[in-house]
Amino acid sequence: MKRTQKIAAIAILLLAVFTVYGYWETRKPLPPVALNGANPAEATEKSLVDQSPLKTAQLLAQLATTHEQRTLAQEALRLADLDVDLAFDNALRQARLHPAPLSAGAKEAETQLQQADKLLKTDQDRAKQISDQLAKAGGSRKDALEADLIQAQADLDLDQDEVDDAKEDLIRAGGDLTGRIEAMKKEHEETAHGTSSAIPTGPEAEEKAGVFHRLVQWRLLHQKQLQLWKARTDAETVIAALEAKHIALEAKVDAEKAAIPELAHHSKKTKSETTAVHISAANKSQDEAAELLRRTQQLSDNQKVLSAYDKRIEAEKQLAAVYGQWIDLVAEHQREVMHRALFGVAIILAIALIGIYFSTWMDSLVRQLSMDRRQVESLRTVSRMTLQILALFLILLVVLGPPGQLGTFLGLAGAGLTVALKDFIIGFIGWFVLMGKNGVRLGDWVEINGVTGEVVEIGPFHTVLLETGNWTDTGHPTGRRVTFPNSFAIEGHYFNFSTSGQWLWDELQVVLPPGQNPYPMLDAIHKKVIEATRETVKQAEEEWRNSTTSRELSGLSAEPAISVRPVVGGIEIAVRYITRASDRHALRSKLNQAAVELLGAKDAQFGS
Repeated sequence: MKRTQKIAAIAILLLAVFTVYGYWETRKPLPPVALNGANPAEATEKSLVDQSPLKTAQLLAQLATTHEQRTLAQEALRLADLDVDLAFDNALRQARLHPAPLSAGAKEAETQLQQADKLLKTDQDRAKQISDQLAKAGGSRKDALEADLIQAQADLDLDQDEVDDAKEDLIRAGGDLTGRIEAMKKEHEETAHGTSSAIPTGPEAEEKAGVFHRLVQWRLLHQKQLQLWKARTDAETVIAALEAKHIALEAKVDAEKAAIPELAHHSKKTKSETTAVHISAANKSQDEAAELLRRTQQLSDNQKVLSAYDKRIEAEKQLAAVYGQWIDLVAEHQREVMHRALFGVAIILAIALIGIYFSTWMDSLVRQLSMDRRQVESLRTVSRMTLQILALFLILLVVLGPPGQLGTFLGLAGAGLTVALKDFIIGFIGWFVLMGKNGVRLGDWVEINGVTGEVVEIGPFHTVLLETGNWTDTGHPTGRRVTFPNSFAIEGHYFNFSTSGQWLWDELQVVLPPGQNPYPMLDAIHKKVIEATRETVKQAEEEWRNSTTSRELSGLSAEPAISVRPVVGGIEIAVRYITRASDRHALRSKLNQAAVELLGAKDAQFGS
């Protein structure tokens, strides 16, 4: 195993240990988390009646995705609606008990409303009086009263319009707090009937597999949990504010009871010490009796406000408890999602470790094979790439999960990849062609697209040559490295001069001086060529016969062929012979040396 592989294996092993630890820890349910008490600060009311609990419950109800969550959302909507109803009743009671001070414009509008009401009442009495007289009258008197009644009805319509306009003016000027609250309550009652429609219906959404989808789901659950925590915090803040109001009002009411002798026995502070004092109304003046009655009724109304506070506090506590259960439910779901995500990460790390192990094992196994070095290298490359592609596919399957519509997905993906990655795909397929029987290997001497050289690198997408020039040249390296995409193996052509069956015809040319008989030299050179190519001819003819089924091609001869033709300056003898590409330069040099020796011996013979 290489050093980089050892480092990668150690790192992946450490990550696997941490992942297994997290997977083990997330199998346990989360312990309940207590929310710290909110500061009982008095929140500034932005409206006459705070309807935020119901709005919050409606927003959170849209996030309910399971049956258990929908049940809790339904309960939260019911409690929030109850709390808002109690808030409206309490606000109406407070507005009647403690009307807000009116501004100058509101006082003027209130005066106009009182005048309009007074005028309306006067005209109503007048219309009633005319109607009564009309029932008793007759003759011409009846006609006159009917005309007066019609005019009185018109006056009543005008008076009613003035009253309505005065009410609107009073509301716009900030007065008639009770009327505004009643209008808001009516609107709330009309819209509250559709609160249950905020909860999603239908079957539960199917959770997607894959580590990526698990992490996205965990993030969405975390955001939902934060919203629930905020809703619960807001509910507890409202509880603290209502309790503070309850304590303050209760103290005020108790103090007022203690300050009135006739009601002191109702005070909590003096109840055990004071007996009931009942003074007859006959012993009191009319004003004192009226004042006592007014204060008693006011205390009774304040007592009802305290009871309303108690009901709201209880409703908010139940609402906070529902949000707490919802938080625990989401946290449990979140733990399950993280548990599954860590299981997927563990699978990915296991695939990586197994891939590294099998890569090392395959390298050691291939080295033990008794094969050609080029074949061993090709087998190592193919096995390594196959293992890497398989590992990548499995990891992507774990990360993204299996596709839902496999046929459609593969069809669209295949079409898109074919168009966008045409050259990439053809080059990759060409690599498999080059790895085949008639392909190329490291160290082969080949010609690709007119460039000849030695193969120094074969990758999945590119082949690199060390250029040596054209095959007719001497074959010395030029020093340039030429890179070709492997698509040439499919779309183009290449020549391999190093593998079996790659034969070349070469030619030996000798020019004899004029006036000399060429045939003795021709026979001598022919014999030298036959001797030098005897084994090569047999191998070539045998390979040709084995590689074709055609009678014409199977009868081809690889014997050397000789020709004589006159040229300027003498007679040219050409001998054409078969040779391997790798032996071409050596055989040519050998035959040239033999021809020179024959020519030298002939010259020596004529010279002697």
